[in-house]
Amino acid sequence: MGSKKHGPVGEPDLEIVFEEKERTKQMNKMIKLVVVLTMVGAAFAADDVVSAVHGVVRKVDSAGHIFVVKTADGTEHTLHFADETTLHGTKDSWRGIKKGTEVVAHYTTRGSEDTAVEVDRVGKDGLKAAKGTVTGIDRGAKTLAVKSADGTEKTFDLTGHAAADGGKDIAVGTEKGAKVTVYYTEESGKKLAHFFEKY
Repeated sequence: MGSKKHGPVGEPDLEIVFEEKERTKQMNKMIKLVVVLTMVGAAFAADDVVSAVHGVVRKVDSAGHIFVVKTADGTEHTLHFADETTLHGTKDSWRGIKKGTEVVAHYTTRGSEDTAVEVDRVGKDGLKAAKGTVTGIDRGAKTLAVKSADGTEKTFDLTGHAAADGGKDIAVGTEKGAKVTVYYTEESGKKLAHFFEKY
């Protein structure tokens, strides 16, 4: 066995002090690495925020898996299809989205590229539209109550995307009484809102 060098009585053992300093340095490096990885993860998570756009498909590039949606205000959004893109209202995969098709597209942005995570066709075999006045909204419980012009009140369950990004054009605290169009499907006897916007 090797002999340890001990300092005079009452002084710390230099080898033990050196080992403790090395462990402290290693722990500091590990903490820094965890902090950096957490920040990188947060940056990617921030990129995964889902937004939505409602409009008419102006152009489709099948080879590039790209389509352009033009909104009512004339803004054009170029979106990319991915293998994971979910489609509602068409049985022909993304090829069922053609020029002139009215859609609601939910997308994420990474860098300068917008990728569709869900595309909902509006109209025949797709989303239905209902107009009315919001009488109640609970994003946590994912419900939206709307009274139509004839006085009928409908309650919609909100999809995760609708709860997160539907009605972004309505100021917080003014939701009740807002005039909205709700885009929905009927599933198992329930009205499921995929998107809603102020009109």
